[in-house]
Amino acid sequence: MSDHEENDQIIKSLICLPIKSRLIRFLPALVGLLFFASGCANNGTPPQQPVSYPKPYKVFGKWYQPMPDSKGFRQHGMASWYGQDFHGKKTSNGEIYDMYAMTAAHKTLPLGTYVQVHNLENNRKLEVRINDRGPFVRGRIIDLSYTAAKELGLVGPGTAKVEIVALGTPATTDGGTGRTFVQGDYFSGNFTFQVGAFAHRENAERLKRKLAEQYKNAHITLYDRGDMKFYRVRVGTFKTLEDAVMNEAILIQDGYPDAFMVAE
Repeated sequence: MSDHEENDQIIKSLICLPIKSRLIRFLPALVGLLFFASGCANNGTPPQQPVSYPKPYKVFGKWYQPMPDSKGFRQHGMASWYGQDFHGKKTSNGEIYDMYAMTAAHKTLPLGTYVQVHNLENNRKLEVRINDRGPFVRGRIIDLSYTAAKELGLVGPGTAKVEIVALGTPATTDGGTGRTFVQGDYFSGNFTFQVGAFAHRENAERLKRKLAEQYKNAHITLYDRGDMKFYRVRVGTFKTLEDAVMNEAILIQDGYPDAFMVAE
């Protein structure tokens, strides 16, 4: 293995963590203990909770139960970000998404909650406000706005391992109001899969050629972080998030378990 290949293997291990480390699973035996800390999701009927709980919602066949408050909430997992495709569109709390604001999407935290996000890969921290629902992609726990992601240093790689800690929930949330979850345009756009990211273009070109033998739209995008350039290898093109999710299993089955979805 050349020095370039060895360096890129190190980079890939940092920005494309194994699927097992990104999956957030709740074992049935622990649901009762973890519910208040992490919320819950299931594939069956809507969760039956006291009237003080926010109304549950269903996405891609799973029910999600937002939490009544954020007290003591702490979570580890993968963060991602969403930007231009959703700029100017409505978020789950009725606001207009501003990719330059310090906001984020979370599946179960009360809307309006402020959280601290700590990038465990570079030790950067910042505060964002939850104003949207998501990300509804395997292994993700929070979707950051473009500006928040840029400040945390994950725009280039696309994802990063983070810890999120709830700082407080304002008095007005979506709890107890009976508000219906509206999917809006969050599920439409131009979606593709990022299979790898490299510091040296020759390694990215090698992977691109291999992917092109099996898949459509194998391509390379360049991201210049200022101190380092990333050659991101991507494949596939989908107009809806649902179509992309359905094709994700194919990449995993074909031996690319670290591939993750992005909106271009």
